[in-house]
Amino acid sequence: MSHNLISLTITEALNGLKSKKFTATELVTAHINQMQSPSCRALNAFITETAEQALAQAKNSDSRIANGTSLPLDGIPIAMKDLFCTKGVRTTAASNILNDFIPPYESTVSQKLLDAGTITVGKANLDEFAMGGSNTTSYYGPVENPWKSKTHPDKKLVPGGSSGGSAAAVAAGMAMGATGTDTGGSTRQPGSFCGIVGVKPTYGRCSRWGIIAFASSLDQAGAFARTVEDSALLLQHMSGFDPKDSTSAGQPVPDFAALLKQDVKGLRVGIPKEYRVEGMPQDIIDIWEKGAAMLKDAGAIIVDISLPHTKYAVPTYYIIAPAEASSNLARYDGVRYGLRVDGKDLQDTYENTRAAGFGAEVKRRIMIGTYCLSAGYYDAYYTKAQKVRRLISEDFTKAFEHCDVILTPTAPSSAFAIGENTDDPIKMYLGDVFTIPASMAGLPGISVPAGLDDQGLPLGLQIIGRAWDEVTMFKAAHALEQQAAFSTQPVLIKDAA
Repeated sequence: MSHNLISLTITEALNGLKSKKFTATELVTAHINQMQSPSCRALNAFITETAEQALAQAKNSDSRIANGTSLPLDGIPIAMKDLFCTKGVRTTAASNILNDFIPPYESTVSQKLLDAGTITVGKANLDEFAMGGSNTTSYYGPVENPWKSKTHPDKKLVPGGSSGGSAAAVAAGMAMGATGTDTGGSTRQPGSFCGIVGVKPTYGRCSRWGIIAFASSLDQAGAFARTVEDSALLLQHMSGFDPKDSTSAGQPVPDFAALLKQDVKGLRVGIPKEYRVEGMPQDIIDIWEKGAAMLKDAGAIIVDISLPHTKYAVPTYYIIAPAEASSNLARYDGVRYGLRVDGKDLQDTYENTRAAGFGAEVKRRIMIGTYCLSAGYYDAYYTKAQKVRRLISEDFTKAFEHCDVILTPTAPSSAFAIGENTDDPIKMYLGDVFTIPASMAGLPGISVPAGLDDQGLPLGLQIIGRAWDEVTMFKAAHALEQQAAFSTQPVLIKDAA
């Protein structure tokens, strides 16, 4: 039974709970047992486990289900990225500077999921302050991908970043779904690396209130699940206007899950020529071409499009995001909350605290951002980057005159080994080459597992939609998912007792 329960989709679990095939307590217990198994513990997917609280919540879910007052997602165990503030539960952003921080409030997104009946089994590991593409910059150590390469089975692989703990937890059967955040690809790329669905909505669709900030004009809450339908269910209950967040939009939230199974006949799918980057592995090209063929078989029309400023997206992002990070992280000074390392005076205390509290990648981005914002360089770098960002956004606007969604690879490779790109930050940054443009334009994007490479590792394809048109994006993603029929799971799930 335990094996069956951790293999279910959210939709299947909700049906099982409704028909009394199992209880919420049994469902949550199965996932906690998987989380606490030695093989899953070795993945280091969680910073803080909340098993006791989860089981108490499961009892409440069982009571509501028994008396006919169940909530939309009652009893579903999820992982919460440790960037979402959770009232009374330690929230660290995977940084030493917040090692002992316990928020007195709940983030809007996590509260919405609580209100829908989900049960959090733990706070998932991530790159420190969400800065990274591999989940190797966490103060609490790297997260390991549950997938193994057939050609190098002894290699420990990254799960992608920054939301790697969330993605690994879902892929390994420790949670049925998970929250993530996406600044430049941090739900889509881990989704691709871990063989699950990772979705980022339109900027402003989900409230950022209570999410520890990295880059305020880019950060957006997202979700992980095993299927497109499950990700749509989660996102639906995460979305909505929030008066506490000035970037939250008052857009109506459609019933994503109910609308995604519509026919895609006549849907125009754009293929951007600029996404064929130099040195891209043949496996990535093949899966992209296969994805286009699968959507064509489902009735979609494939059209060639151009996004001419794509090549500027990564360098532009790595000016804007660090600049905003430099500003946002100025609040960690050892005075109000978090780590404090005393010095001989206030300036010395600031310096000691930040030196001890921040890791190397966070310091690198603060320095880059501070430089870009400094007198004499602001116009040369930050102002110019904002102008290029507008051009990238206009590219998408023009492209969507000719297509309804855009199909691209999610990442330029499958999961690589932990430590492989650590000494080359630029190579690591280029791992987001396919996801950053949509983030710069504030557009919704979703990664769908579409096949395996020659190492037996999962590869994802990305669907990018128009702003506020997640429905069409989900519809195309669902059609792609049905055609790809990806059902392979990592050994950790197959071997579960």
